[in-house]
Amino acid sequence: MRNTSDSGASPGQASFDAMIEQIHLVFESFPDPRRGKNKTYSMLDAALGAFAVFFTQSPSFLAHQSHMKKTRGKSNADTIFRMADIPTDAQIRSLLDHTPPETVYPAFDAIYEQIALRDMFEPYKSLNGGLLIAIDGVHTHSSGKIHCKNCSVREHKDGRKDYGHSAVMPALVTPLNSKAIPLRPEFVVPQDGHEKQDCEIAAAKRWLLKHADYYKVADTPTTYLGDDLYAHEPFCRNVIEREEHFIFTCKQSSHKALYEWAALLEEGVDILSVTKRKRNAKGHWETHTVRYASDLPLTDSSEALRVGWLELVVKNSEEKEVYRNAWITNWEITDENALAISEAGRSRWNIENGNNNTLKTKGYHLEHNFGHGKKHLSNLLVALNVLAFLLHILLDETDRNYKMVRDALPSRKTFFEHLRALTTYICFPTWDAMIDFMMQGLEIGPYEPPPGKTAKSPRRRAPR
Repeated sequence: MRNTSDSGASPGQASFDAMIEQIHLVFESFPDPRRGKNKTYSMLDAALGAFAVFFTQSPSFLAHQSHMKKTRGKSNADTIFRMADIPTDAQIRSLLDHTPPETVYPAFDAIYEQIALRDMFEPYKSLNGGLLIAIDGVHTHSSGKIHCKNCSVREHKDGRKDYGHSAVMPALVTPLNSKAIPLRPEFVVPQDGHEKQDCEIAAAKRWLLKHADYYKVADTPTTYLGDDLYAHEPFCRNVIEREEHFIFTCKQSSHKALYEWAALLEEGVDILSVTKRKRNAKGHWETHTVRYASDLPLTDSSEALRVGWLELVVKNSEEKEVYRNAWITNWEITDENALAISEAGRSRWNIENGNNNTLKTKGYHLEHNFGHGKKHLSNLLVALNVLAFLLHILLDETDRNYKMVRDALPSRKTFFEHLRALTTYICFPTWDAMIDFMMQGLEIGPYEPPPGKTAKSPRRRAPR
């Protein structure tokens, strides 16, 4: 990861306002497709307008703020997000269609640097002090009619065509909890000079080439996690060439040669095992047993890559099997690290629970068609949506008042419902003023008596 020790920033500076200022600097660099002097709205306002919709998860945010500004002379769009003017949704789509999603990445980086300054990555360091990066593909658009030149095309036997967008969305994960931190995405788009359609594996290879170095912790190996799709020889060799490690799910149905070889090995001699009893997240005792073997061929080729294989079986206190999975890895497996490697491999699911499912079903509506455009709009809006999610993650870790509000509400969706209602009817001078207002309404935080009165007791916390 890029070194931030000489940046001059301090942990106390990661406020919402400070991050919006950084985002402003990035959005100001968006290319302007217009020619001539007829530029009523700036590219900055167009980008901020889209970002504000995703950050508040309010599809009607701009319409409400436009009405508020007409009637009151100001709105949350300018006081909180510092927009000079409020373009319509159609104007935003038209202006942003020419902007590649990669243009947003410096804003991702600004947030990551704040995360690094606060040692938020420490819980994500795992095997030999390196990070665990789970890689997964996510579909973000699918339609039988709406399409653009960057769409992937699926042809059916009856002649129908489906058009879609997808992206590889890596995330930092940890066995310690289900929280995931999204990293720069890489979009599946037709590549110049290539006859074949782009695909998830090709996009993942590009991600390694373009982005992996940014997230590397100095002098420690990164371990990449992925499903069975990634457990094929070319991609594994790509990771090894970078002097990194992998733990990829390995199914018997797609790796017959490896499992046929493993079937010939002798238990206790070639296939070793280690067992440990531990409590699960609910405090119940479980038995974790890892069987492992080394130097197995990944394919039936005479020059096949040799990998380690391990299988984890989890049984509850009644000896009932509750989990089973297997992986391949280029880590050297021993009795001392077999359980740690299996736990790292198992944590791949946190990219589903803590990242992809959150973006899809917990309020961010990642698969909703916010606008498709003819060039880059669909993918750019996905990048802005993930950026908004990332800023919420930072605030949840560093802003005490924000976290208290989030903890007092039953779900992320409820939090967004409150944001939508409040910003529709009240114009707040700052983001912090709105959070303070929510704290007072929820009766959380320290009690502040009216002028001239003495504090008697701390304000009670809202029920959860």
